[in-house]
Amino acid sequence: MLALGMLKQVASVTAQTKASSCWKLVLPLRFLGSAPDRFPQDAKLHSTSFSEAEPPRVLITGGLGQLGVGLASLLRKRFGKDNVILSDIKKPPAHVFHSGPFVYADILDDKKLHEIVVNHRISWLFHYSALLSAVGEANVALARDVNITGLHNILDVAAEHNVRLFVPSTIGAFGPTSPQNPAPDLCIQRPRTIYGVSKVHAELMGEYYYYRYGLDFRCLRYPGIISADSQPGGGTTDYAVQIFQAAVKNGTFECNLEANTRLPMMYINDCLRATLEVMEAPAERLSMRTYNISAMSFTPEELAQALRKHVPDFQITYCVDPLRQAIAESWPMSLDDSNARKDWGWNHDFDLPELVATMINFHGARTRITQAN
Repeated sequence: MLALGMLKQVASVTAQTKASSCWKLVLPLRFLGSAPDRFPQDAKLHSTSFSEAEPPRVLITGGLGQLGVGLASLLRKRFGKDNVILSDIKKPPAHVFHSGPFVYADILDDKKLHEIVVNHRISWLFHYSALLSAVGEANVALARDVNITGLHNILDVAAEHNVRLFVPSTIGAFGPTSPQNPAPDLCIQRPRTIYGVSKVHAELMGEYYYYRYGLDFRCLRYPGIISADSQPGGGTTDYAVQIFQAAVKNGTFECNLEANTRLPMMYINDCLRATLEVMEAPAERLSMRTYNISAMSFTPEELAQALRKHVPDFQITYCVDPLRQAIAESWPMSLDDSNARKDWGWNHDFDLPELVATMINFHGARTRITQAN
């Protein structure tokens, strides 16, 4: 019966779309069976361009994680408060709820996703819902559902409604057989975490939808992201966020990675700016769908030394978590982001000294306010 109904629908649409001596068959995307070369490399993308008079309408999924609130703030300054909708499956804090539009969105509920995109006329979508590396290893089944099934729902809704889609990737998409120092954009990727596997899957599926359906998919491989005013979400690089609060609060920190574990890192301001810049970049300037971006690389010991310039008595000790250490050792020590710098002008602002000074000033100010209160 379903097949008969679809044939009737096809016949109806076919009759309606006949014009002069030619006609065009129109099918919903989810039923489209076009050939792989339907959208050649130079095909025009479906995404709606914007102007100052008509900015994009933006949806951010997983918006209460480490990056979503900051990204919403940046985009609202750029495009207007009411044009950026934050979403999650958790109850937002009062300051987030009152800062701009917020909706409940479960990425595993594809019908609800379609309703949100249609009702709010979404033209850009930032998909941040994911379980990170260490958390994902503790619950592989949930990580598979959220990181892979959820991604499929997002890809389908973006393609069907002509939405420009950003999905972040990560250094976790590399593996122990990838080049380590630096890792280029294109190389062997054999990650050994469900998080990394799901990110490689996202990169390839996004590129597939770009070539097959013309989806304007854009992706950046983030290094470890260091933020001052939001909490990390269970990743292997979390130590580089937690260490600053500990240094200001009590002058000591116990690190769960070995002292000489070198990983690429980035301050959140650079990360969010890179995300906006790649989304605004003209399509013709993008030579690939997924780019590395990078700013600095350091070890826990090097970070501790930089911290001592501001907190001279700071002490770091080590209690290595074997799981996190194994994950870190499978990741690159640095990323080659020369293509991002060449294609769309990426350039970072924060190196290690600027990062440390910014984080210490933030946590120092917050500690003084707390003590005064």
